[in-house]
Amino acid sequence: MDSIEPEQTPFAAVSAQTSRIQRAWLDKSTPFVPYRWLGTGGLLFVFFLRIFVAQGWYIGIYLLNLFLAFLQPKFDPSNEAVDNEMEDGAAGGLPTKQDEEFRPFIRRLPEFKFWYSATRAIAIGFLCTWFSIFDVPVFWPVLVVYWLILFALTSKFA
Repeated sequence: MDSIEPEQTPFAAVSAQTSRIQRAWLDKSTPFVPYRWLGTGGLLFVFFLRIFVAQGWYIGIYLLNLFLAFLQPKFDPSNEAVDNEMEDGAAGGLPTKQDEEFRPFIRRLPEFKFWYSATRAIAIGFLCTWFSIFDVPVFWPVLVVYWLILFALTSKFA
């Protein structure tokens, strides 16, 4: 039996087209690291200016979470050393085969994904400041304590 493929819906066609355009734009912007970050810094400055003019209080917990993921290694060397000591009694060592590549630091969140997520979050936050529906009253000390706890836990101070 031949299966009949369902026709593509208009929403799926538009979604496929926009994702293709977005992917092409991101692929072209990848090599221009300083310009990307300058653009993000400019957008962040405009966002801070909007917060100052609107006299709002916004804490970038999501941006902090992204930044800490960017700073953390993908594989924690201290955990690997403990695992190696438990297995064979020797702390971690250098690669033993020529095929093995020694990578001392691989980020948990790559630079491009960090830039893309931060830029998207800043742009969405900037747009949300223009609509009063997003002005949700929050007791600000709770956010500050949450920010400090997040920072302490991910920095392994605790």
